Amino acid sequence: MLAAAGAALSACQSTAPLRSAPPVTLPAPPADVLAIPNAVPRVEPRSPYGNPPFYDVFGKRYYVRRTCRGYDKRGVASWYGPGFYEDQTSTHEPYNMYAMTAAHKTLPLPCYVRVTNLQNGRSVIVRVNDRGPFVKNRIIDLSYTAAAKLGMLRNGTAMVEVRSIDPSAPAGASTPVSTLFIQAGAFADPANAERLLDKLRAHGYA
Repeated sequence: MLAAAGAALSACQSTAPLRSAPPVTLPAPPADVLAIPNAVPRVEPRSPYGNPPFYDVFGKRYYVRRTCRGYDKRGVASWYGPGFYEDQTSTHEPYNMYAMTAAHKTLPLPCYVRVTNLQNGRSVIVRVNDRGPFVKNRIIDLSYTAAAKLGMLRNGTAMVEVRSIDPSAPAGASTPVSTLFIQAGAFADPANAERLLDKLRAHGYA
C-alpha cells in the first residue's frame, strides 16, 4: 500500500513521491469492531487520483487495470492500522482503520472486492481506495476492521481469495443455464402422448 510505502499517487504521476504525516490522536474504538457492516458496493466514478496508467514503487512498475471485472486471485493478505490513521490514501481520502477498506496495487480506484480467508472461511466486502501492499507475495492490504472480521489480526497475514464485485450487475444476475431437450417419443395417438407425459411429470422430468 502507498501508506506503507510512504508514497502517494495522483492521476498524472507515473512515479510515487515519498510523503510523511504528522502523528494523530486515535479515536476511541467502536464498542464491537466485529459488528461493523461490510462495505456496500455501489457504482462510483473512477477517482481522479491514484489511477495513472502506471506508476513505480521501489524500482518496480505497476500497471493499473482499466476495470475490476473478472478479477479473482489468491495470495497473501496483510493489514495496516494505527500507524497510518488519517493518512491520505491514493484517492485522497483519509485512511480510517475502522472502515471496511483495502489497498491494492493494480485494481482501479475505487472498487469493491470480496475477500475470503481460506484458512477459516470468513468473508468480508471492502472498498479499495488505496495502493499497495508493496511487499513480495502480498496481494491486498486490509483495514484493521476488515482484518479483525477475517480473524487475521494476531498472525498479521493470511491466505485469501480476492474476487471483484461489479455493482452495475443486476441483482441476482447469474450465468444463464442452457436447457437440454430430449424427445421421449413420437405418437400417432395423442392419448398415448398424454399418458407418457403424466408418467414423466410424476417422476419430476416434465
